[in-house]
Amino acid sequence: MIVREQPDSFLLFEQHEHALASAEFGRRWRDGPRPLESALYAIANHDLAWRELDGRVLWDEERDLPHSFVSYPVEPKLRAQRRGIEAVEERDPYAACLCSMHYVRFLLNANRPDEIEFRENELARQERLRGAMSGVELDNLERNFRFLRLCDGLSLFICLNEPGDLDAAPPYPGGFEFDGRSFEPVWEDERTLRLDPNPFTEAFEVELPYRTFGKDRQLAGSGVLELRVSS
Repeated sequence: MIVREQPDSFLLFEQHEHALASAEFGRRWRDGPRPLESALYAIANHDLAWRELDGRVLWDEERDLPHSFVSYPVEPKLRAQRRGIEAVEERDPYAACLCSMHYVRFLLNANRPDEIEFRENELARQERLRGAMSGVELDNLERNFRFLRLCDGLSLFICLNEPGDLDAAPPYPGGFEFDGRSFEPVWEDERTLRLDPNPFTEAFEVELPYRTFGKDRQLAGSGVLELRVSS
């Protein structure tokens, strides 16, 4: 889950829904990735692993709030991530390599035995998948990985921050950067976001389903966050 805490409740966004939204940013980026379809498939499915886990809300007893993707227990998270990468690989091996790179990035300094095992197995998978790539795919792999991270961050931004909050900061240190350019998120109003400078080919809508849980741990409602990204 992606968890946004409010004064008397929590807004919960499922990870896979957030990933689908991140692909909407990627699809309209003016200087997009190559190969386009495989990269977009990776972006849209980079959190496929969470679809089953997010079916129910797991509560963090210590902090008395729902577990987020950051605090979720390690063992079930690693099992799900492996299954998610395998599911993507069945459809698109190149996309699976990008998804594997995405998860390994969080474990570069890991010292738990199960995290180290996951990391080493995924690095071996990446090496195997690279061996079957074309020159164009290999030449663009690192750029496409950075692009996945960019789109992931843009979607996280709208999940974690209240729409229209002018003081909201990007979730990554240094803000949003790609190909040597920095992009600043600017709220035009409570439901319209733009990036400065504008990198998109057209304006588009983003929809993100959410559930609301009260501080009493009871489901309080559901809805859809609807935003417009201007160009």
